[in-house]
Amino acid sequence: MSDLAWLSAAELAAQIRAKRVSPVEAMRATLERAERSQPVLNAFVTLCADQAMADAREAEAKVARGEELPPLHGVPLSVKDLIPTKGVRTTWGSRIFADHVPQHDPVVITRLRKAGAILFGKTTTPEFGQQCLTQSPLFGRTRNAWSAERTSGGSSGGAAVAVAAGIGPLGVGTDGGGSTRIPAACNGMVGFKQGLGVVPQEWAQDGFGNISYVTPMTRTVMDTALMLDAMAGPVPADPLTVGRPQPSFTAAARAEGDLKALRVAWVPRLGNDKVAAEVLRLCGEAMGTLAELGAAVEETVPSFTNPEAVWFVVNGSYRMAQFGHHIAQHREIMCPTFVRQMDRVASYSAQELYRGIFQRTELYREVQSWFDQADIVAMPTLSRTALPIDQDFFGPIEIDGEQVPNLRAAWYPYTMPFNLTGNPAVSLPCGFAADGLPVGLQLIARPGEDAVLLRVAALFEAARPWASARPVLPELDRVTADA
Repeated sequence: MSDLAWLSAAELAAQIRAKRVSPVEAMRATLERAERSQPVLNAFVTLCADQAMADAREAEAKVARGEELPPLHGVPLSVKDLIPTKGVRTTWGSRIFADHVPQHDPVVITRLRKAGAILFGKTTTPEFGQQCLTQSPLFGRTRNAWSAERTSGGSSGGAAVAVAAGIGPLGVGTDGGGSTRIPAACNGMVGFKQGLGVVPQEWAQDGFGNISYVTPMTRTVMDTALMLDAMAGPVPADPLTVGRPQPSFTAAARAEGDLKALRVAWVPRLGNDKVAAEVLRLCGEAMGTLAELGAAVEETVPSFTNPEAVWFVVNGSYRMAQFGHHIAQHREIMCPTFVRQMDRVASYSAQELYRGIFQRTELYREVQSWFDQADIVAMPTLSRTALPIDQDFFGPIEIDGEQVPNLRAAWYPYTMPFNLTGNPAVSLPCGFAADGLPVGLQLIARPGEDAVLLRVAALFEAARPWASARPVLPELDRVTADA
């Protein structure tokens, strides 16, 4: 059972097709590990054990009947609790919706089910996903997979921790300002934020100005590609997806060839002054690996102003339209950090919103100009490793012994811009700092070049594999091994 926990989705699906592992065996091991993990990690809001086991038995019957099997047949899947799931409680991390059960799946979940993945649980999120620290009045804090003293990151903290701890190989997250890439970097995962319009969100209330993405969360690049092949593709109800060609993401992730003729711009700072020395060292070593693969790497420091103010206006106005009525009615039971953030953006005018939209367009054009001289832009994902688990969202953070104000601009200045521009971006593990925690490298590509980005990520992974690194979880692994 412990060995099953660490199989990739690609490996597990192959074992199921070969009848070496049964979907029932895999799901039973996943559910038992998930249940045992809760007192240790607190990564789940809901486990749907009965339905998951029923689906696993049906998947096993299909194997026995010799039916043609889809690529993720029988593979356990967890889904962030911001994403509706038919018949399974979806709370958005809020006490207001503690008992909410949707009646329909969105397209991405329907497609993952059709690809054979089996939903077994919903992972934790801060209320409405509006924090980079996964904590909520509904369920408490989710700890880092590698250290109980550190945050999981957010807002897809539960998704990252569940996969990092071997509780199912596939997770679905969301990313509105770094919410997949931040916890991926904190927990040593692959966090891929695809380009705008690649994966549909037909339930998004603003189908034209969306800055949030539904994303894979996996341990390997190939597993990310398998999820994208299932999730991506146009739907008429999402205007950003219409007319987009869909490449084979799994073909791109096969790590074939080299990176000769690829130009990589290494950007150690992006409008921020402070970056941990270890982060720069490990990311610098990663640049050396890309160069060994044939890429031409050149450091550049673009003149850049952190677009936090633009994000505040655009995202804040969107969220106030979504959630302002909840604050008016339920302020006393909502997360104080969420409420305080919303109070800060409540007074924006229509003119300020559209000025922010104009600035978003300027930012898009600025970032695309970088690719006149580069094919891939590389930078750290975060300025330091995972923050303390009791980090004050509104307080300073510590970088190399120095207190640096403004958590958002100080810790993840590298992620938010690409939510606004729509460029595909991926966080990849690139080593461990002296505190034993993972460090992430972020790679960014041109819009429409998600497959190119996956290929670069796959070759980097093949040169510096990381999936064998496992967090030490004696409370969980000892019991699982004895079961």
